[in-house]
Amino acid sequence: MPRSPRAAIEPDRVDLPARRSARARHPLVVIGNAVISAFVLIALAAGIALFFGKQRFEASGPLAADRIVNIPRGSGMRDIADILSREGVIDQPWLFIGGVLVLKAREDLKAGEYEFKAHSSMRDVVATIVEGKVVAHQVSLPEGLTSEQIVSRLRQDDVLAGDIKEIPREGSLLPDTYNFARGVTREQMVQRMQQAQQRFLHEVWDHRAPDLPLKTPEQLVVLVSLVEKETGKPEERTRVAAVFVNRLKQKMKLQSDPTIIYGLVGGKGTLGRPIMKSEIEHPTPYNTYIIDGLPPGPIANPGRAALEAAANPARTRELFFVADGTGGHAFAETYEQHQKNVARLRSIESDQKDQVPIGDQLIAPAPQPSPAAPAAAPGRAGASKPRATTPR
Repeated sequence: MPRSPRAAIEPDRVDLPARRSARARHPLVVIGNAVISAFVLIALAAGIALFFGKQRFEASGPLAADRIVNIPRGSGMRDIADILSREGVIDQPWLFIGGVLVLKAREDLKAGEYEFKAHSSMRDVVATIVEGKVVAHQVSLPEGLTSEQIVSRLRQDDVLAGDIKEIPREGSLLPDTYNFARGVTREQMVQRMQQAQQRFLHEVWDHRAPDLPLKTPEQLVVLVSLVEKETGKPEERTRVAAVFVNRLKQKMKLQSDPTIIYGLVGGKGTLGRPIMKSEIEHPTPYNTYIIDGLPPGPIANPGRAALEAAANPARTRELFFVADGTGGHAFAETYEQHQKNVARLRSIESDQKDQVPIGDQLIAPAPQPSPAAPAAAPGRAGASKPRATTPR
């Protein structure tokens, strides 16, 4: 319909806004909306924090060079964070703690001595501690040491903890190179060596030669200890073992010089001087120039190679061996052959003595004994056996 000029300039009628319902204005609804809004804001802030925190957690750390850090037993998560921060491994302890909580690794953190690489990220640091990648230390114990000598070496190691209450039984330890972590005690190391010896001994015993004149694994250890002390050359072990085995079968005295020394000094290991004739004839439970058969116990702790050699000796009829002047031994089946080997050794020693300048002869120390080899025929033993010239 056409509108009058006056009506045309009048504003259109606008409907009044609808009044909000009482439910929409209820305090619980208002509070609920506020809480939801707060949650949204918190979630948004947390997401942003996690994003940047994750980046920082996985970024390179402040450590300029590799460093070893010891985390003591009983350290909690905050203690570990403080230690790492103090050592310069991390620079934000609270971020480290947050990362541990997010990864749910709090109960998996392990005490120990750890090496952290330069610029390790916090994730790398946590992974190293959780996986227990502790620094591995080593102790090397040569074959042929007595139990007392092994204990002395363990006591000298400043990484091992605690003391050893008593000297282990002779021959009960397996010489080897052992890895261990800081905090391992000397008693634990002794137990580990004993367990290793028992496992290997029974394995070797089960695969021994069928005609070995031994009744128990313990007797094998006694025999092996003689082989270990008689030669340091791997290729000679089975032949030295064969000489002893052949003598046992023929009821001959073993006549091994290391048994004389052990009978005199026990676990000390060495005399520090040549064996005297009176000591060869001096009766001790270990002197195989006097007793028949094997001594009552081992005279050292033999290694794996000697155990295997003695359990499966060479198939020979040799009954004698003597030093050959070059660090090895000359073997013989008969006493006559053996006497020729002895004469050859005496000639070599005489030539070597003549070649030494007189001045050196005057100031040279007295020759030291080595475990001389069985050198006598059945009956009067050892009379023609030359003393060795270098200690072992």
